[in-house]
Formats: sequence, C-alpha cells, structure tokens
Amino acid sequence: MLKVGLIGVGGIANSHMPGWRASADAELVAGCDVNADTLTAWGDKNEIATGRRYSCPADLINNASIDIVDICVPSGHHAELAIAALDAGKHVLCEKPLASSADQIQQLIRARDRSGKLLMTAQNMRFDPLNQAAKQEVAAGRLGTIYHARGWWLRRGEVPTSPGFIYQRNSGGGPCIDLGVHHLDLMLWLMGHPRAVSVSGTAGLHLANQPGAFSSWGGENIPGDIDVEDFAAGFIRFDNGVTLILEVSWMLHHPQEETGLWLYGTRAGLQLPAARIFQNNNEAKVRYDLGFSAPESPHTSHAAECIAFARAVAHHEPSPVPAEESLQVQLILDSLYASQQSGREVRLD
Repeated sequence: MLKVGLIGVGGIANSHMPGWRASADAELVAGCDVNADTLTAWGDKNEIATGRRYSCPADLINNASIDIVDICVPSGHHAELAIAALDAGKHVLCEKPLASSADQIQQLIRARDRSGKLLMTAQNMRFDPLNQAAKQEVAAGRLGTIYHARGWWLRRGEVPTSPGFIYQRNSGGGPCIDLGVHHLDLMLWLMGHPRAVSVSGTAGLHLANQPGAFSSWGGENIPGDIDVEDFAAGFIRFDNGVTLILEVSWMLHHPQEETGLWLYGTRAGLQLPAARIFQNNNEAKVRYDLGFSAPESPHTSHAAECIAFARAVAHHEPSPVPAEESLQVQLILDSLYASQQSGREVRLD
C-alpha cells in the first residue's frame, strides 16, 4: 500500500478523505496543518498516530515512509510545497489551481521531470460521472465539429471570507482562480485541449468591497481589505478556430447561484449540467431535444480523483490530469488578468 501524507487538513481536505479510505492502492498515514486545533481534531477523527501529525510541512515531506503528498492548502502556497515534495521524491496530488501562475507551473513541470514522479492537479469535475458521459458523447462525434463554448459560474453573494481566498498573497486571485479554473479545465478537456491564441478579459472588485458587504456563507461581513476580484469574464480564441466565453463571480445582483456550460457543434449542442443534446434533422425539418445520463458511482468526484491518482502511481500509468494541461488553463487565466490590466487583447501565439 502506498503511504499518503496530507498537507492542509481543513476545508477541501475533508472531500479527499473518502477517496483515500476507498483506495485499493493507498492509505492515509500522516497529516500536517499550521492550526493545531484543526490538526488535533482531524487526527483524532481519522485515527492518525500523534507522531505523524505535523505542524511543519517539511517534516511530513521528508518522512521517508511517505510515497504520496496530497496538497490542500490555499493556492498561493501550492507551488512551493509541490516542488519541495517532488524534490524529496514524492508523488504529488495538488488541489486546483496547480499554481498561481503559468511560470510556477513550468517550475513544477521541471521539478516533476527531475524527480521522475507523478504530478496531478485535483480537477475533480473531470471525475464526475455526468461529465465523463458528456466526454464520451463528444468523443463519439455527436456534436460534430465544436466551434463555440460557453461556461459560467455565478453566485449571488457567496464570497468565501477566509484569508485563504480573499487575499492575493494566499490565493493568487478571486473567482477567476477559485471557480474559473474548474469550468475552463472542464471545457478544454471536453474539447480535446485546443491551444489558446488570444484572450480578452476583465476582472474587477465591484461589490465585495462596498461598506457593509456581507456573504451568504454564515452572514459574515466581508473584510474591507479584500484585494482580489469578485467578478471576471473572458473571451478566448483557439488555434483551431474555436471560441469560448467564460464568466465567473462570487457576488452578483443575480437571482441565485447559477452554473453551467454549453458546447456548440456543427451537428448538435450539448448542455451541462442539464445533460441535454440539441440537434436538427434538416431532411425531416425536425428539432430534437435529447437527454443522456451517467452510470451511478459509489464515489464523489473528489474521492474518485484520489482513487485514480493512487491507481496511476501503483500501476505506473500516466497522470490522470497532466501538469501540461493545467499549464494551458493557467496561461489563459494569467492572460485574462493581463488583459484587464492593459485594457486590450493578449496574444499567446
């Protein structure tokens, strides 16, 4: 059994735990967190030996018995910890985004290549059974040639108020990094990873910094010194002629949270999460609205990604989410921010 050590045991780490428990190839044996109370509660709940509860990430990383390091800390700290773990000879599963910039991901790729270990971004939406069913529909040619895509994740007033999200030094960005990375990765994966050639974008702090602004998550006031955007949008062109529109927000004057994506092709259009395919029969002059479904899974998408990574390590398979694919996602997000700063389109070719 591969031995797993988890860095950052609060928050999203709790979604990883069922995957490590269910894995046939790995077992969780150690954890690390800078919050002593959080670490103690997590360690007691999960029966982790007190000698394998660490307050310093380096102590966990340098434990020779650990094979896999699972990184679940705020995104601004992903790169330094992942590089240290790779250089220590560990396989690394890292929460999304893989790093705060494309430059950092390139450093991670070099560290991965030096170590010869596996590196995977925890893009859990790829492991959702419905999204995997959509991938099969696209691969089977149901949509024909995809020429446009739309993705959005809009929240009314759900700003995550913890320091790990709302300060640039910890997160590297706001909903563009928190939410946009999910939809952008999913759409590129569904479309076969075309290469972006230009990005025009906007990112701004419009509502979350207003006096008395509050979050629906617990009704907490949003700290007045928040320094990341609360809204971002972009228009992306790819080398194969495909275009893509992305919209993300933590806080909009909008009826309710709304998330979804569309892929438009020459034969049909596909809608998620509604799981609908729309197509025309020109000969019969009929329009069809068809549904598709996914098989039931015993695991959540977060659990499934952990199981898949352990299996890849144990059986010497490629990374389920290669860093090169995360690099393309981050190049687009970096360019969206750059476009906001310059007020003009950013070319990537």
